[in-house]
Amino acid sequence: MLQSDVVVIPKSTHRQRMEQNLDVFDFALSEEDMAAIRAVDEGESLFFSHYDPATVEMLTNMGKTRKV
Repeated sequence: MLQSDVVVIPKSTHRQRMEQNLDVFDFALSEEDMAAIRAVDEGESLFFSHYDPATVEMLTNMGKTRKV
């Protein structure tokens, strides 16, 4: 993801895993490998559509308290 200029936010509560997450800058995938990964991309999220108005509204309203 870093090689594709995508911001990555790793999550861990274990020191060893945190160190491993930071140890990613000493290698790079080949252009052939990157092309193979791009070929798998179907262009849409497996979780939800970022373009669906109902989904966007639901995400926008998350965490807001409703007044009754």
